[in-house]
Amino acid sequence: MNRYPLWKYLTIGVVLLLSILYALPNLYGEAPAVQVSSLRSSSKVDIALLGKIEQALKDAGVQPDGIALEGTSIKARLKDTDSQLKAKDTLQKVLVPDSNDANYIVALNLVPRTPAWLAALHASPMYLGLDLRGGVHFMLQVDMKDVIAKKAESTGNDLRTMLRDKDIRHSGISRDKNNVEIKFREMAILNKAKDIVQDQFQDYEASVAPDGTDFKLTLTPKPSAVIKLQDQALKQNITTLHNRINELGVSEPVIAQQGTDRIVVQLPGVQDTAKAKDILGRTATLEMRMVDESVEGRLAETGQSPVPFGSERFLETSGRPVILKKQVLATGENLTDAQAGIEQQGGRPKVDLSMDAKGGRAMRDVSRENIGKRMAILLFEKGKGEAISVATIQGELGTRFQITGAGSSADANNLALLLRAGALAAPMEIIEERTIGPSLGAENIEKGFNSVTWGFIVIMAFMSIYYLIFGMFSSIALAVNLLLLLAVLSMLQATLTLPGVAAMALALGMAIDSNVLINERVREELRGGASPQAAIHTGYDRAWATILDSNVTTLIAGLALLAFGSGPVRGFAVVHCLGILTSMFSAVLFSRGLVNLWYGRRKKLQTVSIGTVWKPETK
Repeated sequence: MNRYPLWKYLTIGVVLLLSILYALPNLYGEAPAVQVSSLRSSSKVDIALLGKIEQALKDAGVQPDGIALEGTSIKARLKDTDSQLKAKDTLQKVLVPDSNDANYIVALNLVPRTPAWLAALHASPMYLGLDLRGGVHFMLQVDMKDVIAKKAESTGNDLRTMLRDKDIRHSGISRDKNNVEIKFREMAILNKAKDIVQDQFQDYEASVAPDGTDFKLTLTPKPSAVIKLQDQALKQNITTLHNRINELGVSEPVIAQQGTDRIVVQLPGVQDTAKAKDILGRTATLEMRMVDESVEGRLAETGQSPVPFGSERFLETSGRPVILKKQVLATGENLTDAQAGIEQQGGRPKVDLSMDAKGGRAMRDVSRENIGKRMAILLFEKGKGEAISVATIQGELGTRFQITGAGSSADANNLALLLRAGALAAPMEIIEERTIGPSLGAENIEKGFNSVTWGFIVIMAFMSIYYLIFGMFSSIALAVNLLLLLAVLSMLQATLTLPGVAAMALALGMAIDSNVLINERVREELRGGASPQAAIHTGYDRAWATILDSNVTTLIAGLALLAFGSGPVRGFAVVHCLGILTSMFSAVLFSRGLVNLWYGRRKKLQTVSIGTVWKPETK
């Protein structure tokens, strides 16, 4: 009656073993580290750089606990913060001798102390939020006035090109704040232009007014278009920030929109505030230019003659010089997408580019006259330009074209990433900055751990006193529930915050509630005169329906918090929902397994240790 088949015990054993393995990395904590990543595509992070870093640290007398190449960065784990600061200063001098011309980012960070054998099993600790791990918090204000002004400037340029193509003469196009004004000498020409403008520029409202002896057509952006433009600028800035923060190697950064013109950035584990601000504030722009194919230009590439007038000298990612004309064909603002791929015929890596209408017209006009010549894409950062791609024009280009000769598939992916990231859609200003030190984070962890520990001890003491052996079984099931919750959070690589710790403490109370229901149902059956074995069997079966109903209704509330909440509320909801699921396993399946092991094999069971069973007095 109260026996589990072997497969159930094996299942419970496997779950417990996996839970221990995946919860174990959380006990090792984190170590101070120095991370080196590339700032430019020409600066490679490879084995050669790893050897250079090892030698530099050895010469400085710094002995790292471990140093490894992980993805696109190199991380050196140190014993303490003093060694960390010394290592950072050493690598900064070796790798970044000139801060105005940096090729690498040297940043302070924290890395897990997880042993190699656990890491080989893909067992990693939970990510800790800013309040537990320490780090930096920024509030960024986006300059929306600049966004609208740029749009008006771009619209004026597009209007000038369109009216010239339509052979419509005007007396001048100017910008008045967010409005675009076009002057005409004749009303008939203005009406003709107005019809075309209203058809092509539907985000603007057109109005006509006299202007002395001339007539003026004013285009005013619609409120809905302004809101859409601001939303697009925020999204582009958030995307660009994500790409930049990846260079810092931050685990689970928080980059979220707040309001209509602000962005919140939280970087857990980052201790170098100045470096984080430098990365966030970087400005990057893209330009497309033609290579100077003249005799003077080719001689200037080899250093045999000075750079010709009207051209400039830049370096390719390989370090080779290239002479480019100063005329800018298109900028990153005209680029709408960049995706890496493989050619179907040649099988070579390529990058597919998509341009807007203005950029497409420029590419079409220039490529038609320069087939067989080279075009370069320049990336400007901190005032320094680098030719990230130099390719030969094979045919007439348009709004969609491709670049080949980027090197390997990895190089093509990197190029596409650089092109997509581009520049910020609008300038931003840091209006709020907070730094939470690792010591404060450790204090928060200690307080949260103490709250969960003392809550567990008090519950265990009460259950053991009130329900005796059944109470001890419930306490063991509660410990398993906590173990399962930690393991699941670690496997999902969820981010644990202080509200999440509070949800853990709440999960303990909710989990023990299921065991109380079971124990009371068993007592009720015993009071009714049932045999001990029958009381255990019926008590678990009848309590299950109540446990399921109560947990499902609570889970619905948790899912609502998860769906509509944000920030700390979502952190609480994630742990809350997972705690409900793990409690159903531990309180029902695992605790019954313990009871079955203890009592199930006793054929002539007379009593069970479940505390005092009050029976009604019979007259």
